Amino acid sequence: MSETLHANATVWTADESAPEASAFLVRNGIVVAVDPTPGELTGRETVVDHGGAFVMPGLGDVHTHHLVAGRADLFELALDATASLETVLTSVAGWAAGLDSEAWVVGGGWGSTLAQAISTPDVLRRLDRAAGGRPVLLRDDSCHNRWVSSRAIELAGISASSPNPADGEIVRDQVTGEPVGLLIESALIPVERAYAASLGDSTALDAAGCRRAIEMLHSFGITHFQDAAASLPMLRALADLDRRGDLKAWVVTSAQINDRIFGTDPIGVPLLDAVERYRTTHHRPDFVKIFLDGVPTSRTALFLEPYLPDAEHGDKWVGESAMTPAELTGWLLEVARRGLGAKVHCTGDGAVRMLLDAVAEVRAAGYADTIVQLAHGEYIAEADLPRVAELNVVADLSPPLWFPGVIFEAHCQCLPRDRAIRMCPNRTLLDSGVLLAGGSDWPVMPSPNPWIGIQGLVTRADPTGAFPGTLGAEQALTVSEALRAYTIGVARASGLGAVTGSLTPGKSADFTVLDCDPFAIDPAELVDTKSVQTWFAGHPVHTAQ
Repeated sequence: MSETLHANATVWTADESAPEASAFLVRNGIVVAVDPTPGELTGRETVVDHGGAFVMPGLGDVHTHHLVAGRADLFELALDATASLETVLTSVAGWAAGLDSEAWVVGGGWGSTLAQAISTPDVLRRLDRAAGGRPVLLRDDSCHNRWVSSRAIELAGISASSPNPADGEIVRDQVTGEPVGLLIESALIPVERAYAASLGDSTALDAAGCRRAIEMLHSFGITHFQDAAASLPMLRALADLDRRGDLKAWVVTSAQINDRIFGTDPIGVPLLDAVERYRTTHHRPDFVKIFLDGVPTSRTALFLEPYLPDAEHGDKWVGESAMTPAELTGWLLEVARRGLGAKVHCTGDGAVRMLLDAVAEVRAAGYADTIVQLAHGEYIAEADLPRVAELNVVADLSPPLWFPGVIFEAHCQCLPRDRAIRMCPNRTLLDSGVLLAGGSDWPVMPSPNPWIGIQGLVTRADPTGAFPGTLGAEQALTVSEALRAYTIGVARASGLGAVTGSLTPGKSADFTVLDCDPFAIDPAELVDTKSVQTWFAGHPVHTAQ
């Protein structure tokens, strides 16, 4: 039997019944007592003296793409969303110079604001030259669009005669009709699949990617997370890691029902029928992922009111949904019958209303406990705000867009600013009784650092200082509320509330030791908070250098 007393600490438990403590007792990886009494101690415990440091439950992330992020960190080119076209092309050239002549140049993070600039044959030729004729696959900062080279277009079988898919667009030269290298939403799927085919058996790459991502999450104090779009290779990799004793986090996955941006195969029922084979102690394939709309920056999010007019869409375009209301309701009912939860991507207020209408039918059918997460929910019509709580829908606050930044400014190029500034009404949701769960959407956001989101929730200002002002300051949360959103909020939202998310007797001993007390510092300095140590199931998994 392993017993450890963690003592001499300033402990914030995230448990409202006993929020503060100075010590807790762990037995065989489980918290058995908080501020234990002498009668609960045997005298044989190993004592860890934290020297008065601030200790809190392991942080969570309700919305990651951890495998994509882990593989990107290990193997891919990282771009900056604020970089100019010239800088991106220079980066591509430098990266390509170190690759074999037929290797793919893969990476991501270029800014959505470059979309118009790259939509020309001349820029496609410049990309081809920078890559030395190699196939190029670069994801934008929303991860919903791709910039690709001529060789990638060729390998994907895309040509001037290729029709646009239902949920996407092949951007073309207006004179010749030839693709210019920008692929919107589902038009990118053939290129993603061509790249996947070039890898062959990716099991080793996927396992390495998952492991690396979890190491990175541990460095930020994160011990539980939900992957927002799971594939069969991901499920295999996670199950394999756990069966070998190498999965040091609680991982919830969301099997894809439909696909606009990843090229995943299989999806839908065939993937759902396979998930139980990959359930392990720490990997829980308990959710599905549904894309209901796209993103405002590519005018594929569904709104109740029109976008700003442009030459392609006119002045009445409100976006589009990926499913009909009947299809969405049918999928949610199928998910509920299987005992799963649903993460539903909605960025426009029209998509949010469609989701709430479908959830109302699910609740009326008797599925009161099915977890439904409103993923992103950046824009919610005022009339629909109370319905989120009434229908027991979870707010997946992801990515951290509740402060000024690159993506907000991109929204203002396609939406009236007076509508864009109403983004992310977090205080209104919380006050109405909605469960808030914090996330990063990593690697859409370059870092999974939860303190970026926590500070943004509290100040509604850009934690980096790069963008001035605030965005809806009246929607700010307190430090305690923000921390709860990133701990017990994530755990409850992802179905892990009984095992983690707070330092409560009976739960896994998952916690992080910080270099400061977040309640005692200026909220404008929260982003500088560091995890000195991270512990999972009673064992250290990260120690800062």
